[in-house]
Amino acid sequence: MSKIKGFLGGVSREMKAVTWPTSKELKRNTIIVFGVCLLFAIFFMVVDFGIDSILDFIL
Repeated sequence: MSKIKGFLGGVSREMKAVTWPTSKELKRNTIIVFGVCLLFAIFFMVVDFGIDSILDFIL
């Protein structure tokens, strides 16, 4: 039981040492992540359509 208390105490100390992002930083980073995901989705969609077109042409 003392190991669990020690672990939870360590977790609590570490959580207090964390530097949390501000609301502005969080919004900006969220927009960046969604934007990058959208770009990757578009890129892979174009590649998929290209490969599909090439295979349709060959077959």
